[in-house]
Amino acid sequence: MKNVKKLFIPLVVICLLTSCVKQEKKTIVMNPFFEAYNTPFDVPPFDKIQNKHYLPAFEEGIRQHDAEIKVITDSEKAPDFANTIEALDYSGSLLSRVNRVFSNLKEAVTNDSMQEIARKVAPMLSQHEDAVNLNEKLFARVKAVYDQKKSLNLNLEQSRLLEETYKRFVRGGANLTADKKEQLKKVNEELSLLDLKFGDNMLAETNAFKLVIDKKEDLAGLPESVIAGAADEAKSQKLDGKWVFTLQKPSWIPFVTYAENRSLREKIYKAMFTRGNNNNANDNKAVISKIVNLRLQKGNIMGFESWSAFVLDDCMAKTPENVYKLLYQVWTPAIKRAKEEARDMQTMIDKEGGKFKLESWDWWYYSEKVRKEKYDLDEEQIRPYFELNNVRDGAFAVANKLYGLTFSRLKNMPLFHPECEVYEVKDGDGSEIGVLYMDFFPRASKKGGAWMTNYREQYITKDGKNIRPVVSITGNFSKPTGDKPALLSYDEVETLYHEFGHGLHGLLSQCHYEGLAGTNVARDFVELPSQIMEHWASEPEVLKIYAKHYKTGEIIPQALVDKIVKSGKFNQGFATVEYLAAAILDMDYHTITKGSDIDVEQFEKASMEKAGLISEIIPRYKSTYFAHTFSGGGEYSSGYYSYIWAEVLDCDAFQAFKEAGSIFDPKVAKSFRTNILERGGTDEAMNLYMNFRGKQPGIEPLLKNRGLN
Repeated sequence: MKNVKKLFIPLVVICLLTSCVKQEKKTIVMNPFFEAYNTPFDVPPFDKIQNKHYLPAFEEGIRQHDAEIKVITDSEKAPDFANTIEALDYSGSLLSRVNRVFSNLKEAVTNDSMQEIARKVAPMLSQHEDAVNLNEKLFARVKAVYDQKKSLNLNLEQSRLLEETYKRFVRGGANLTADKKEQLKKVNEELSLLDLKFGDNMLAETNAFKLVIDKKEDLAGLPESVIAGAADEAKSQKLDGKWVFTLQKPSWIPFVTYAENRSLREKIYKAMFTRGNNNNANDNKAVISKIVNLRLQKGNIMGFESWSAFVLDDCMAKTPENVYKLLYQVWTPAIKRAKEEARDMQTMIDKEGGKFKLESWDWWYYSEKVRKEKYDLDEEQIRPYFELNNVRDGAFAVANKLYGLTFSRLKNMPLFHPECEVYEVKDGDGSEIGVLYMDFFPRASKKGGAWMTNYREQYITKDGKNIRPVVSITGNFSKPTGDKPALLSYDEVETLYHEFGHGLHGLLSQCHYEGLAGTNVARDFVELPSQIMEHWASEPEVLKIYAKHYKTGEIIPQALVDKIVKSGKFNQGFATVEYLAAAILDMDYHTITKGSDIDVEQFEKASMEKAGLISEIIPRYKSTYFAHTFSGGGEYSSGYYSYIWAEVLDCDAFQAFKEAGSIFDPKVAKSFRTNILERGGTDEAMNLYMNFRGKQPGIEPLLKNRGLN
């Protein structure tokens, strides 16, 4: 998931601003951010926004926010919830408005100009964030309200907003001495620029590589759809008559899964895992060393022995020890299973007379062959049943059966890219839920992966109007090729359902304050709504809704469904271990307690040896392209474990539907909606979960789900 980029305090209320013009050399320059959008559903006017509009809008947004903060601090009235805490939550609307658009589009449709703007804006935002967090007069008012919280007669959501606001200031450095505040400002500014550098390097490295094939025999083993896609890519690069494979997942994964040419599998696989580690202008090793040391420095400034200790103090896990305990609790059975899987593949290699040891670039290829042998099933058998539009409509159908939601395609809407789709989402009673953008396919201007974000958060205005959200889901799924539509792998199906789950979390929010709405929850809780959706994707009852052959419309045969179910636990040792390895690597970087120049390659090697990772598997993300932890604002630094932490929750939560006798049980669905999806961060995460489930979760459903018990 890619959560909405918050600056520091809840930047809220996308209110309609009065028109603003700027007189320059007798020319009136209009800026879309300074006037009412006047678009359907008040979505951003993407067709009118130009790169030249961003910097002036950021500058004006900061100026306006400063003025709003000054009104709060200069008030002669005694601090209270309304004139201080609530006023803060309603402040910064213009800055939020432009930041949402810019930061989201920089990840989906970036260009050199936007990257240059980002380098100018990042330190501006860092300085502004610190100016707010370290404003002594402002914090004094916040603290005054916080100190009298027991006598204020606040409701649960108001109490939560007060708690979170006070905590945010403390964690932002408000209680630090003057000299430490100055240190913190410097560290924050440096980190903001390094974050951008890491992401820009990774995008450049991904786009720089291409495997060009000009001999048809080198395509042996590849499905026709994959070959057609490579031919289309070659044409787009003016290499007609050849085939081009890239480091986008829909390209390299099928290649290493099916290509018979082992040396070429090795070539593209190594190119994938050496991104950012090529000793060139885009090398990320020095960037990582600086980030890790600066984070440690920041953690120390804040009074913690490590960055992880600081980060986790604000999460469900609370301590690094608790995270490691869970990771290794799952690691033990997972690595045992992975070793068994490796032996199965080595046996096949030997049987075929391969005379070589299984390597990481062989795993995808031989695991697919073993699956074919064990279950008479391969990816290409099921891909024709996973046409993108049907998969999307299947997710919509699940949301309809669970929550009564309807999704209607909107035409003539402002789009940030021509491939985008836009949907109006309504509740069962016809009331407005929100707007959903969907952007499915890879391109050079888009970062890799898949994520959910928003262009407007849900909240309630001062006069009681419920502003509904504008949510966006972005992916890098398999594209249409030749005369075939976009046919997804099952992994892509699960990814679409996953991000759609995040989307529902944002869309169904029913909170008063934007700072608590939607996905503004603890990092290790936010993956619950997304991961629980993945369970429905593989249910036979749901497969029969959306899994239809793209040519004939035939519903997926029961025999094929049975094979999918039987093979559901296949290769779970690998899938679990590669994920856990990355999570452990993330934790190891951020639990260091002494700063030093880090030899990234040696650090990673030592980390994986300590964990006991086998040589046939690499971490899902090696350090130099580990964007979750080193880019995107570091949202998942000391937080990549969140997926497995939340999986404990999602497996236990889905079990509630199973226990009720139906995966669409209306009572359980209503409880999940009202206690989890609608509540945002209005209570402690475990309280929200307990309100739904009535008990704390156990790890057993997770192990069962992964076939590791």
